[in-house]
Parts: sequence; structure tokens; C-alpha cells
Amino acid sequence: MKSFVFILVFFFAFLNAEKGFSQKFHTTSAKAMKAYKEGLTSYDYLDFSGAERNFKQAIETDNRFYEAYMMLGELQSKLRRFAEAAISYQTAVSIDSSFYMPVFFSMATAEMMSGDYNKALCHYNIYLAQKPSSEKNHDLAVKNVKNCQFAVEAIKHPVPFSPESVGDGINTTDDEYWPSITADGQTMIFTRQPRPVENGRLSKAGLEDFYISYFSGNKWQTAVNAGSPLNSDDNEGAQSLSSDGTYMFFTGCNRPGGLGSCDIFFSAFNHGKWTIPVDLGSPVNTQYWESQPSISADDQMLFFSSNRPGGIGGKDLWFSRLNSNNKWIRPRNLGNKINTPGDEMSPFIHFDGKTLYFSSDGRPGMGGFDIYFSRMQDDSTWSEPVNLGYPINTYNDEMGLVIESSGQKAYFSSIRDGKTGKNIYSFRLYEAIRPDPVAYLKGKVSDKETGQSLVAEYELINLSRQHTVVHNSTDEAGNFLVCLPSGYNYGLNVSKKGYLFYSENFMFEGQHTVLEPFLKKIRLSPLKIGESMSLANIFYEVDSWTLKKESLAELNKLCDLLKENKGIKVEIGGYTDATGTDEHNQILSEKRALSVVNYLIDNGISSDRLKYKGYGNTSPVGDNVTYEGRKLNRRTEVKIIGLKK
Repeated sequence: MKSFVFILVFFFAFLNAEKGFSQKFHTTSAKAMKAYKEGLTSYDYLDFSGAERNFKQAIETDNRFYEAYMMLGELQSKLRRFAEAAISYQTAVSIDSSFYMPVFFSMATAEMMSGDYNKALCHYNIYLAQKPSSEKNHDLAVKNVKNCQFAVEAIKHPVPFSPESVGDGINTTDDEYWPSITADGQTMIFTRQPRPVENGRLSKAGLEDFYISYFSGNKWQTAVNAGSPLNSDDNEGAQSLSSDGTYMFFTGCNRPGGLGSCDIFFSAFNHGKWTIPVDLGSPVNTQYWESQPSISADDQMLFFSSNRPGGIGGKDLWFSRLNSNNKWIRPRNLGNKINTPGDEMSPFIHFDGKTLYFSSDGRPGMGGFDIYFSRMQDDSTWSEPVNLGYPINTYNDEMGLVIESSGQKAYFSSIRDGKTGKNIYSFRLYEAIRPDPVAYLKGKVSDKETGQSLVAEYELINLSRQHTVVHNSTDEAGNFLVCLPSGYNYGLNVSKKGYLFYSENFMFEGQHTVLEPFLKKIRLSPLKIGESMSLANIFYEVDSWTLKKESLAELNKLCDLLKENKGIKVEIGGYTDATGTDEHNQILSEKRALSVVNYLIDNGISSDRLKYKGYGNTSPVGDNVTYEGRKLNRRTEVKIIGLKK
């Protein structure tokens, strides 16, 4: 929260101290005094417009009325109109600079919060030169001096920043914020809240709801309310959409069954509608405040902000991992590299799985919540957070940043026009603060013979590290999407009972450039004699039949298929490219096929069900000139040669 909340503490101290002074008010006008007292009454009853009207009337009657300027400054600060508050405080000080010295804290805070950093720095130093009347505010002034010093230098060295509205399909005169997008950049879910209407208060109809927009025709289409049961009579917001858009985590406050004031909920998108939200429960949620979740692209890590015990500051960033039983384990604090004695909020873990963007008011910045980023190292520690710089960060609170899978475009919410409130904008990230680029595979699975869409299982395997990254099912139309962060080699398997499985590999090791998405129509072959499949993730040492460790996941997948379908007999066929003599290629392909057969036998498959044959380069599927063509020709295939039902 911005530091203006402490202004109230100081000003009430000023009012109480005034009662003990023999000095009279700074006015002799009965009319001005009457308006001033009426303003205090309105203020006490939260009638802020009436209070402002009365304080201004008091000033118009007597433009030397110190106390009226002070109360007007307090009111304007409370309403976050800091530039006006700074002027009110400055006027009061020009009337009597020594009457109430803590005003320099209030004035400096209003100046900092309106971006007048040089004046704020000067006035914080004047305040600090006095005997401290509050240890808490003294410490805050020391902190804000560092903020002002940082801001002055940051403004001298602005970073590239050209925000553009996402368009009137999303932005309205209401407030739109907390954007969340899918990896393909085609779906956005955001929070919309009608703006205040009467006396600064919202009606029941003015609560936060989720809206959805789709990118089509080179623009975001008109957003629609996500509807019940996702939206309710309570507030919903601060959501994180899965990379494929099939589910989301979000913050729900005061919802039935919640453990704390705000909890993290889960909902999935099935058959064209969102399911009834489910509270994640313990250990993610507690009796305290949990909010602003961010789910990693591999579905394995959930980041969020919480004020639960065991943290470093007021609100810290925590994360939980999904275990083998599909349960969230006890959350861990991200540690003092990320968290500070202040508040850390609004985490966003990029699709690359290691670059974390978050907001903090606990480290030097522009004066409130600034956005920083940090990268997870190989040992799971975090790099020193880096401020995204000015003018991305300003004296306003910056939160809710999300970034497309390419790492180049970011979305955020901001107030750029007071008449339209908060709107969502996009901008191009400058290179130094970009995450690693991520490609994605978008597939549709169907039956090879009938063309009918199939609900199938798919898994993405990190071949470089030998672990499954994603294991999930397609939607009812056979669609799926998986992210492919650069720097690793991946194997993809798509399978369904009664069919041969599909496999492919994506060799990205060492690559850190922007990657193009992969769009695949995957046709699964039914289990029939004569049907075949290519084992794209079987690898051998160069010019050898020795199987590489990256082949194990695919070999085990083939073992499982044969164990589940005991009536199948198969031929393992080996193929090579045209490099080398025909005799050499024939022998190499045969021995490679035999290596696969031996692995299957060693893992419980009867030799009676297995045959092997080397085909050399007799059946090329690619050219033998380019690297990609030769790679396609070096393959291992499985063909069904017998089937007993």
C-alpha cells in the first residue's frame, strides 16, 4: 500500500496536539471557522465531497487559514489526489512553516506520490532533521529518501516504453485490469469493475467479475461476461489462466467454504462453460490472506502472495509444487532474495518456467509498488531482482503484468485517462527485461480413418533432463496446447486406448531465439494389421546401434502399449539416410532395429511377438541433401503384423 496511510496518523496527532496549545486557530473569521467545523463534521461522517466543499469555502473566506489547508491536504491524500494535496500542504507551510513540523512528512509523501521527487527529497530531509515524533514514520521517511534518490536517477535514464490500448473490445469507461492470456495469445481473461457512482461507493452490481475476449481479425473482440458459476455475488479477480486456457486459478474473497478472508480457487473450462469453482484448501489456503495466483506453463508450480506466518514482510511471495498424486504440497517462501520487509504481490511466472515478474514496495523504486523481475537459477535460487525502470514504473502502483510466450509483448493495466478509469494496455518489452522465448505446439487429434475428433492423452517429455513436463488430456474436440521453452530437447507422445501412439521431437537445445509455433493435425491409427507408426524419439549414438538415454521414455511407452494389447505382434523396422554405402546402411539399420527388440524383451515383452528388419535407405521420407531431410530418413518404425482380439 502507498505510504499516504501514515499521513492520517500524523494529522490526527496534529489535531490532538492543537487542543493542548494556547495558540488560537490561524483565522479570526467566524464565517471561515464555521465552514471549517462543518467540514470536519462531514469528514467524520465520510461525506468527503461535503468536507472538501466546506474546507474550500473556509479558505475562500480566509486564504491564510492554515488548518483548513492542512485538512484539505489530508482529504486529498485520502482520495489519492496527491498533486492537489502537495499544493495544499505547501500553502499551509508557506503560511506557518514551524507550527507543525511533521507536516513536512505529509507534504513530502504527497510530492513523492505525484512524481515531484526533488521537492519530496528536500522535504523528507527537513523532516528527518527534526526530533522524530514517530519511529515508524521516521523509518518510512528514510526508506522514501532512497526511493526518491532512485527515482531521480531513473528519470534521467528512461527505458523504451510505448503503451497502446488493447482496444474498445476490452476497454470501457469501467475499470479493466488483471489481464491473463493463453500461450498462443488468442484468449484473454480480465477483471472488470463498474466505477464508483454515488459518494464514492459501489452498489452490489458494482462488484468485480471476469470477462473473456478472443483475438480475431487482428484485434481483440468484444469481451463477454464469463457468467455463473465462475462469477458470483462476491468479488472475483487476480486470476491466472493456464497456458492452453482450459482452467484457471483465481482469488475469491468471502466465498462460502473459504478458509481465510481471500482464498485461491480453481475452475476448469469443460463443454463450453466454467465449472463450479473449488477452494484449493490446505496447505495452499490458510486462515490468512492468499491471493494473486500464477500457474506455470507446465502446471507444476503455483506462485501466490500471502500474509501467512513465517514470511519476511507483510505480504510475501510463496510457491507450491504439484506432487505425483496431483496434490499441492506445503508452500515454500521464495526467500529474502525476492521478499523484503515490505509487501511483494502480483507474481507472474512466464511460460519459460523460470522468469518471475512481481510487484514490490520493499526495495528502492519510484515510490509505491514497482515491477521487478528475477530468474530462477539451475540450483533453484533466484537472481537479484531488477527494476523494470521508468517510465514502466512510476509513482503509481504498478501491478498485474503478464507477458506473451514470445517474450516480446507485455500486457498491464493503468489509469491513463481519468474519464475512462483503469484500462488494459500492451507494450513491447525492451530486450534486457525479456524472458526466454517459448514456442508452443497447438494440436488437434483425430481418427486416421474416420476423421472423428478424439479425446486423447498427451505428454511432453524433457529429453534433456529425462522427466515428464506435461501429462494431460485434450479437450472434447481433440485440441491441446503445450509450451516448449527454448534450451531443451522435447519429445511429444499422443495416445489413446485402441490406437497406435503418435510421437515427435523438438530439438531446441542451446537455442534462445524467438521460436515459431507448431500447428499439428495428429491422426491416430487404429490397432489393425498393416498400420504403422514412427518412433520419433528413439535416438542412437552416431553411426552406432547403441541407444541413447533420451530414447528411454519412448521405449517405455512402446512397452506399455504392447503390455496393454497382448494380442499384437509387431515388426521393428530400422531406416538410415544415404550417408555411407548401401551395405553399411543395411547392417546399421538392422542392428538398430535389433537394439529396440532387445530392450523390449529385457522389459518383459515376449520375443514371439517381435520381429525386426533393417531397410537401410530403401524407403526415404525426406531428401538426403539437407540436414532435416536426412534426419527424417534416420528413423525407427513399428508395424502391426499380427493381431488377436
